[in-house]
Amino acid sequence: MCWLLSSSPWWLVWLCTYAISGTFNHMMMMAVHEISHNLASKSGLVNRILAIVANMPMGIPAAASFRRYHLEHHKYQGEHIVDVDVPLRAEAILFNSLPGKVLWCILQPLFYSLRPFAVNPKPPGRWEFITAAVVFSFDAWLYYMFGLRAIVYTVMGSLLGMGLHPVAGHFIAEHYVFRPGQETYSYYGLLNLVTFNVGYHNEHHDFANIPGSRLPQVK
Repeated sequence: MCWLLSSSPWWLVWLCTYAISGTFNHMMMMAVHEISHNLASKSGLVNRILAIVANMPMGIPAAASFRRYHLEHHKYQGEHIVDVDVPLRAEAILFNSLPGKVLWCILQPLFYSLRPFAVNPKPPGRWEFITAAVVFSFDAWLYYMFGLRAIVYTVMGSLLGMGLHPVAGHFIAEHYVFRPGQETYSYYGLLNLVTFNVGYHNEHHDFANIPGSRLPQVK
C-alpha cells in the first residue's frame, strides 16, 4: 500500500489511510494484545519478537509498554491508577456532552497511549528500547523508499483507526459501565473478524489464556 500510494493524490492517501490502514493497523494493535497474553507461541521470546513485528506497520512503538500495562488491567480491573484503561475523572467532567464525547472519541488514541504515563508511570525497560529502535528504523526505511505518504499512511492510520472509527468501538463497548455492577461487556458482530475476536470480552476476561480464535467456543 505504501508503494501504491507513494505517487497518489493526497485525497486518496487520506481515504486509504482511514479506510484501509485504520482498519488493519487497528488489527495489528489487537494482534499485539493477543500476543501480550503469550498466545502466539509457547516461547516467551518468540511472543516478544512477534509483538514487535506486529507493531512495525503501526509506525508508533507500543508493543512492550502495552504488555506491561495490559496485564495489570486484567489483574486489577476497574481499580483507579493501577488499571490505566479507566478514564480519569477529569475526562468525565471535560467531555460530558455529545460534542465532547465525539471529541473524546477522536482523541482516544492520545488518551489511551498517554494516560498510563500520566497516572502510573513506569521506567522503560530494554524491550521498550528495542521496540522503539525497530519501529523507528522501519519508519525511516519506509520514508526513504516511499516518501512522506508512507508515514502518513502508517502512523495516521494507527491514530485514526483507534479514534472515531468503526473498529475502535470495542474500546467503549468493553469496559465502560452501562449497568452498575457489570464492568465487562461482549460484542459478537462482524468486526470480530478483523480484531482477533476481541469483542468476546467477557469470555476473554474470564479465560485470558485462551486465544481469540477459540473464544466463540468459550461462549
